[in-house]
Amino acid sequence: MANRSAYLVGVDVGTGSARAALVSSHGEVLRTFVKPIRTWNTQPNYYEQSSEDIWSAVCECVKNVTSSVDKEHIKGIGFDATCSLVVLDTAMKPLTVSPSSMDNERNVILWMDHRAEEEARFINATHHQMLNYVGGSISLEMEVPKLLWLKRHMHEKVWTKIGAFFDLPDYLTFRATGVDCRSICSAVCKWNYDAESRSWSEDFLKTIGLAEDLSSDSWRLIGSRVMNPGTSIEGGLSKSAADELGLQVGTAIASSMIDAHAGALALLGCQGSDGGGDGRQKLTTKMAIICGTSSCHMSLTKNPVLAPGIWGPYKHAIIPDLYLNEAGQSATGVLIDHILQTHPCYAELLKAHGSNGKIYAFLNNFLEELAKKRGERSVHRLTIDLHVWPDFHGNRSPLADPNLKGMISGLTMAKDVENLALNYLALMQALAVAASSMGGRATVVDPDLSDSTRDYHERKYRVFQRMYLDQRGYERIMKG
Repeated sequence: MANRSAYLVGVDVGTGSARAALVSSHGEVLRTFVKPIRTWNTQPNYYEQSSEDIWSAVCECVKNVTSSVDKEHIKGIGFDATCSLVVLDTAMKPLTVSPSSMDNERNVILWMDHRAEEEARFINATHHQMLNYVGGSISLEMEVPKLLWLKRHMHEKVWTKIGAFFDLPDYLTFRATGVDCRSICSAVCKWNYDAESRSWSEDFLKTIGLAEDLSSDSWRLIGSRVMNPGTSIEGGLSKSAADELGLQVGTAIASSMIDAHAGALALLGCQGSDGGGDGRQKLTTKMAIICGTSSCHMSLTKNPVLAPGIWGPYKHAIIPDLYLNEAGQSATGVLIDHILQTHPCYAELLKAHGSNGKIYAFLNNFLEELAKKRGERSVHRLTIDLHVWPDFHGNRSPLADPNLKGMISGLTMAKDVENLALNYLALMQALAVAASSMGGRATVVDPDLSDSTRDYHERKYRVFQRMYLDQRGYERIMKG
């Protein structure tokens, strides 16, 4: 990899699109390509995708970014993806997960699917010790509640026909190599794999009624082999996958990662623009915030740290022998889009500015000018009487409550751009996390730490706490 004609391909499958990047041996991103993927949302809390659609998008992206490069110079491929559940039949073909359709194309339960609420509640009621490694309670976003849901609700249609369950990142490496192996990144973070013993917890799965179904043939349905992320998979790219991707047979394939975790690996490994000292550059002194449809806050420790409501500690999830702790919000990027796109003047702005991204730039400038017009020292103060509780799709951490709803205090009947801009600002304040510095040789955005700004946001935080308590109070009133 020391010469200029050596390249790597990185593939990232997010919630709404697949993308690939061609990267030089020196780490320079030379070319990227993005392809949307389809999601079915035919009833509330059900989100389904197609592994065939995803793989087709991946192939198009990889072909595009490697089109002008000699394929012998492509030295390896790495995959990351959302932690969605892929279901295959005994012929390793797609098997439906949709109760509303017999179409086997819809064989992926998206990570943000919330159908398994009752199953998650049942699992948490066991208080099994394995739950200590997910903050004390399993999330219905994880895979085990979804497995239990399929067993309970689609037993004849799906459960009796299962050939394999995959986390989406592992499905991509399986599709690329034909080798059935799993990454400990997905296994420990989303499948309640016991990383300390490097084995599936038969006692845990027996307690919740899944061990008998899954333990046969050395746990083949959920993974007999679990590898560290980045490990080269024997044989590399298969003949069939090489034909589909337009690459050479045997090209090295790395064991996969969850998308946010791959981002955390990159960010935690970055250095500050000043080079920094040894202490500040240690992996265990940083926190990575990975933002997309959802957001994830990640940090690494040398020893396990157990905290209620915080996922982890996940051993080996990102780097061997280090423990990962993870927090975050279930809906951030998708919620920002929702607030904008449901406002009466969104269509007008889209027509004027041509794209969603340009609308955000416009709104940022609009707010700066509005603050000057009103004589405010800071944009932040424009929302002194407007507050948003952002858990429109439940709370991931630290409250770990999928049933929490969003709240907005301070609504008016205004339908203009100013109203939209203020709603946008209030939401961003609710989602924001201030950090004095973040890793990476890139632009570092420092927060305003003046006394007046700090006092304002501390007051905002007290409002958020009260909004949460108010919502709990409303629930008690209505449910007795």
